[in-house]
Amino acid sequence: MKLHQIYNPITASPFLCTPDYKEFAPCEALKPYIRCFWGSETPVVREKHTDDSTGIVTPDTCMDIIFYADFTKNEIQNSFCGIDERAYSSHNECAGKNVSFQFAIRFYAWTASMFAEESMKDTKNACFDAACHFPGIKKEVETYLFDTRNIYQLIPAVERILLHHFHEKHQNQVLLQSVAKILETKGNLSITDLKQEVLVSSRQLERLYLEYIGVSPKSLAAMVRYQYLWNGLLYHEHFNIADAVYQYGYSDQAHLCHDFKKYHSMSISEAKKYALQNAGNMQYKFS
Repeated sequence: MKLHQIYNPITASPFLCTPDYKEFAPCEALKPYIRCFWGSETPVVREKHTDDSTGIVTPDTCMDIIFYADFTKNEIQNSFCGIDERAYSSHNECAGKNVSFQFAIRFYAWTASMFAEESMKDTKNACFDAACHFPGIKKEVETYLFDTRNIYQLIPAVERILLHHFHEKHQNQVLLQSVAKILETKGNLSITDLKQEVLVSSRQLERLYLEYIGVSPKSLAAMVRYQYLWNGLLYHEHFNIADAVYQYGYSDQAHLCHDFKKYHSMSISEAKKYALQNAGNMQYKFS
């Protein structure tokens, strides 16, 4: 099953489209593994600011390698962000006016390990130098950043790099079968049912998830449920919360609202208002 065809995780600002942030779909060969590329279309002139909040990050069940090329200082910074279980404010620090370019690769949580040299264990809620897990990809992408002056030229080069660094042997079929079951049920299933579906013990399933994704199967299922709920709230015109309580396995409406706020840091109405402020820049719409 092509998991990307049944699951479309979104951020807290899925309609955001600015000079510094725009999302781009990968080529067909990479669509099962890469949620999107994102970044600046061209180098951006940034004014002086310090620790300026740029928005909120919510659990999108993805992992990102982020590159930041500072043309003024002639230096490159990078980071690899593992899967996040929490919502938090993102910040952009700039000590003075500069010209810079930002580019990122966003993996589905269960596919990042297919391109990595190290396991995803202990990557939850954490950021690292990309060289810790993706040394070859980091080195090769950085050779293009100063020579490529727009993202449309960069993406095809990065796609070739990713295809070269794809490790088929890093795919685990038991893990992928269990992720498929989580997605098919929209996160509404017990771990007891999940282990019976894939015929492994709870301990083995837990070990696989920590090794390949960095979180437990229970945690991933909860985040997937939140993502389906967020998609429904935002994109379905006739979305009914009472129906969602039953569909997603919440005990009642208060439980649903509490769970949503835990992952989003906002109430449902606040979250929709925050997201829709950029609706005029809509890039994606998922049914």
